[in-house]
Amino acid sequence: RDAYGDFYLDKGRVHRLRVGQSKVPYGFENLQSSSNRLALDRNDALNSAVRDERDLGVFYYYTPAEVQARFAEINTAGLKHSGNYGMFGLGLYNGQGANRGDRNDNQHIVARVSYPWKFSDGQFFEAGIQAYSGKYAPATGAYRAANNASLTPVIASQDESGFDDERIGVSAIWYPQPFGLQAEWNWGKTPQLDLATNTIVEEDLEGGYIQAMYMATTDLGTFIPFIKWQYFDGANKAETNAPANDVNDIELGVEWQIAREVELAAIYH
Repeated sequence: RDAYGDFYLDKGRVHRLRVGQSKVPYGFENLQSSSNRLALDRNDALNSAVRDERDLGVFYYYTPAEVQARFAEINTAGLKHSGNYGMFGLGLYNGQGANRGDRNDNQHIVARVSYPWKFSDGQFFEAGIQAYSGKYAPATGAYRAANNASLTPVIASQDESGFDDERIGVSAIWYPQPFGLQAEWNWGKTPQLDLATNTIVEEDLEGGYIQAMYMATTDLGTFIPFIKWQYFDGANKAETNAPANDVNDIELGVEWQIAREVELAAIYH
């Protein structure tokens, strides 16, 4: 899933280049390790931006020393951080997703800014904004229509090299100390299957999630109950035929960190 090298451009590791297949810096939850994420799955609204959260590209990250220290402090405290993907990130990548070759000789460009504050009472808060733009060429294949006919979507000749694929998203994280809130939302446009005409067209999308959590440390370990609502009205471009998605879900759960090496999660979706 990951095959990259980091090239530090100074001794303080403020400037670095990441070259190869790695996570694309779009969205906070997308960048979270599965071991840090509370919900079993990432939200559809932002996760549909990049297949498997990764792609082949070159990414520049700028992280001043004080921000590096703050990221490390949040992570050491076990507050479900996303990892160090820079206070500022800028990247050029293929755009088709992990382990897929480029299909249209066109690259996506992505940019992200995220800054962590630490208040006088020790509370951490992080806010960010990210955006990307490029041309995406969806894969097509036969599907079963409502009348039981086998159809394959048509792509207009002017769109064969790819559809406009662009988004902008915002993130806000009030780290669980002990109460926490995490929310992200994004808007954009992407290719989508139009069942009425059996064609793939460009459509708008919108969606995100809000998650509330509480961290309780006890003699039996750390418990983090949470509730998460996610919404997505758009398409999953990486699936064959870029099908429309209509998501309006609620998740209730609790994570039990028995020890540093072991945790259990129970979730009702």
